[in-house]
Amino acid sequence: MVCKLTLSAPRLILFAGHAGTGNSTLAKKALPLIIEKTGEDFFFLDKDTVYGAFSAHVMQLNTQNPNDRDSPFYLENLRDWEYQGLIDTARENLLLGVNVILVGPFSKEIQSGRMFSPQALGLPPETSMQIAWIDLAELEAKERMEQRADPRDEWKLTHWDQYVKRRIEPPTHPSLHRFDNVSFSESEFKKLIEELTQ
Repeated sequence: MVCKLTLSAPRLILFAGHAGTGNSTLAKKALPLIIEKTGEDFFFLDKDTVYGAFSAHVMQLNTQNPNDRDSPFYLENLRDWEYQGLIDTARENLLLGVNVILVGPFSKEIQSGRMFSPQALGLPPETSMQIAWIDLAELEAKERMEQRADPRDEWKLTHWDQYVKRRIEPPTHPSLHRFDNVSFSESEFKKLIEELTQ
């Protein structure tokens, strides 16, 4: 499939949020609505899909745990390079005029303010950036993680008190749009789509 190139400023729409909040599920639900709303195609880029197998292999070699995505070893030696690779892939598409939907927690990058600046990310300066931050209370997120039983959540659940210290409150910014996913609301979701495609 060949994506149509956008004639306007390329769009980067980020679906972010902590583990268990549903950012990947909501991004996939939003994709056809965003295409319909804008009349434009998007390249869909999910962190877990892009780096899942690679990171599992690296962690198996180093820690004998292919599902580890939260230990100090992972955070110090792999985490930032995964995110930089995602941003580099998004940049390449945006430079070609291809819109991008990017999915991943990105909490560190959002907290630092880096995700609000195309220049800081090395993206085309004319890039239109919108961020959906998916909210979910800590205990609800933990319960959903337990229910989905993803092996990659094992370290978080086993070391919950350590993990929750990294759950940030995102800064207020005009391009950041919060969506409470505790009880899905179709009307609020449509409002989110409107905000992301403005």
